[in-house]
Amino acid sequence: MKIGYHMFIAMTTTSSSTATMDSEKVQQFMGKVLSDFGGAASLILAYIGDKLGLYKAMSDFGKPISSEELANFTGTSERYIREWLANQAAGGYLTYDASSRKYILPLEHAQALVNEDSPTYVVGGFQVMMSLCRDEAKFLDVFKTGKGIAWGDHDKDLYQGTERFFKPLYTANLVSSWIPALDNGKVEQRLKQQNSGGLKVADIGCGHGISTILMAKAYPNSKFYGFDNHTPSIEYARKKAKEEGLGEDRIQFEVASSTNFPSPQQEEEAERKEGGYDLITFFDCLHDMEDPQGAAAHALSTLTKPDGTVMIVEPFANDKLEDNLNPLGRMMYAASAMVCIPVSLSQNGPALGAQAGEAGISKVVKAGGFKHFKRSAHTPFNIVYEAKP
Repeated sequence: MKIGYHMFIAMTTTSSSTATMDSEKVQQFMGKVLSDFGGAASLILAYIGDKLGLYKAMSDFGKPISSEELANFTGTSERYIREWLANQAAGGYLTYDASSRKYILPLEHAQALVNEDSPTYVVGGFQVMMSLCRDEAKFLDVFKTGKGIAWGDHDKDLYQGTERFFKPLYTANLVSSWIPALDNGKVEQRLKQQNSGGLKVADIGCGHGISTILMAKAYPNSKFYGFDNHTPSIEYARKKAKEEGLGEDRIQFEVASSTNFPSPQQEEEAERKEGGYDLITFFDCLHDMEDPQGAAAHALSTLTKPDGTVMIVEPFANDKLEDNLNPLGRMMYAASAMVCIPVSLSQNGPALGAQAGEAGISKVVKAGGFKHFKRSAHTPFNIVYEAKP
């Protein structure tokens, strides 16, 4: 028996139990649920497409491709590839030519699925979603107990997926618009200075070091320090910095928390250099921390006065919950429930969440001792805040 989309909706909304029920609204909701089912299942197949290089192979092939050709090209099973292609076409990721029975990866879609240098490259998100699926038992437990999940206790795909997801956003905006917006352009100007030796910059919660490395490459006259409490991430960042040709005279990564990272005096004691950090950055991490107010206070204590600046990059969020009830807010609240909140609660933190908003972040930063706080820039996905003593 064949059941089409509309028949499925009709079958699942037939009810006589409530005379006042709006059947059209029920059908609309069931259509949404069916779409979510398809999207959730297809995320797994998109992850497979990335891991097996199927999207890249289609892009490299450069013309419409059949299931047989893609299977041969990638050394995979044609029968599975045939079904994968059909799913991807049904979801709009690929287009299908019925006359030739071949599939096309549109150039525009390849920017999101293949081109790692594109600001719209999103495949890291598939990796993050798969990591969350694997952690399902942990989520069930913390929802019942109120406990947390430390960052290092998540599935390992979360770390690389986060790096791959955020890197395009940082590459597109960090040097071109976010840093130039700080202190009316004065921070960027000082980062570029040659005579004074540039600035000392601390990147807190640096993870795999994407943001730290991007800044170090853009501003060769300044010195950068990346700190994170996740040892495997710091080890990865050190290796990545070497691959990028950055020596320890330019960039250093150390294991430290947001409330005990060393001052530059401690870091450079052998050279007897004085002064605090000129710029301290938090990229998509302050809301995750066990003590964000303490992190702000410690940043203030290690900052040069009065010219030091703190840059805080946070997920885009409005202050009112009702203003975040949209597709971006949906994604952010989901990530918050499974990553941000558990990480903070794992160390008895306040669990600010990924949608803390400008008012929430301002309150934390000012409670940490900063007198000046403002929004410096924003994109559809992030808000950049600036704090000064």
